[in-house]
Amino acid sequence: MNPAPRTRPVAVVVGPPGAGKTTVGRALAARLGVGFHDVDAAIEAAQGRPISDIFVDDGEAFFRDLERAEVARSLAEETGVVSLGGGAVMDPLTEESLAGHVVVFLDVAIADASKRIGFDRSRPLLSVNPRASWVAMMNHRRPTYERIATLRVDTAGRTADEVADLVAAELEAART
Repeated sequence: MNPAPRTRPVAVVVGPPGAGKTTVGRALAARLGVGFHDVDAAIEAAQGRPISDIFVDDGEAFFRDLERAEVARSLAEETGVVSLGGGAVMDPLTEESLAGHVVVFLDVAIADASKRIGFDRSRPLLSVNPRASWVAMMNHRRPTYERIATLRVDTAGRTADEVADLVAAELEAART
């Protein structure tokens, strides 16, 4: 008898803007030989416009509805590495749906995040006083990231490849 096909992601990558969720997620998927799915990119593709335009044109609540639906679909159907947008975990239904999944929290300090994202205007929740907004956002979200995480990786001073190597090693150790 053949085993049932895998029906959940190998890992779900979460963290604030600038943590490297997409870059690390892609590198991790390559190391594990599985697919990669970015929830934000999927929403942008389905909507035919960037998330910043969705926020401006339709509002955050509309975006969060799209996000909640795409996260639920991804958790049910994707079998590789899934990357969530930074705020996705703040939705109680999304947080609940992450139970039982391998959730990797990419922890990042503002010094590294600022180098990675440059605090440009394309991030709607960081458009006014980006550094202070990021710190306040991270302080608000940190307890949720920590609560849902199966694995926490400090990305400080590490490249995406180094972080992916650490996560892959931890996932392998957990399987043995």
